[in-house]
Amino acid sequence: MIQLKTIDELRLMKESARLVSKTLGMLAKEIKPGITTLYLDKLAHDFIKDHGAEPAFLGYGGFPNSLCISPNEQVVHGFPNNEVVKEGDVLSVDCGVILNGFVGDHAYTFEIGEVKPEVKKLLQVTKESLYKGIEQCIRGKRIGDISHAIQAHCEKEGYGVVRELVGHGLGRQMHEDPQVPNYGRQGSGKVIKDGLAIAIEPMINLGTEKVKFHNDGWTVTTLDNMPSAHFEHDVAVINGKPVLLSTFQYVYEALGIQSDEEKPFQLDF
Repeated sequence: MIQLKTIDELRLMKESARLVSKTLGMLAKEIKPGITTLYLDKLAHDFIKDHGAEPAFLGYGGFPNSLCISPNEQVVHGFPNNEVVKEGDVLSVDCGVILNGFVGDHAYTFEIGEVKPEVKKLLQVTKESLYKGIEQCIRGKRIGDISHAIQAHCEKEGYGVVRELVGHGLGRQMHEDPQVPNYGRQGSGKVIKDGLAIAIEPMINLGTEKVKFHNDGWTVTTLDNMPSAHFEHDVAVINGKPVLLSTFQYVYEALGIQSDEEKPFQLDF
């Protein structure tokens, strides 16, 4: 059952989401060749705790870390470790917090130094598809409209759209109804209503859409070992329209990126 949120609840969810955004922005200043992902995990854990919140991933289903960090061919749910980040890598960093009883959960894929042009384009198109999905998050439309918009944008570039992993509802729990696939038919799925809060998260592969689930119970990689990209925002429906609870602006400030991509989805409430 979908738990629609009140405006007051969505205000609290925005605080949670923005703490994740600030954490990703802090990490953006530290991500460079030579560091380890375990170092980033410790930074994020301390930052979240220092801001009066709890890391939502730590202990979730037995997950041992505060971040999911997935380099290159890893799609999602990678364990931070002592392997050194290298020039040309890409790094999906997925972060969650619990603040005021609500979960924030979003992700950004970082370029480490100079990456190959085809990988840079994969990241660009994947992030574009995220906003294509958000555009469809309108009262009266259906979840399948979000899914179809993401799929169509990525598949026209020849990319693989992961089937086995999906976005999700968000609230007091990290995973609530509805599921939000990154593929689907227009006009299918649950009807979108005011108060809906979801995490939209395209997971898009440079090659095949097929993935491999590893024996550790968490790590997911592309079947052909080609790179994958992952971007995620927390989105609410307010007055019939999509409103971003999370933001990439802290990341962009850290990286010196100018962007107005979020402007159509911003609302002070």
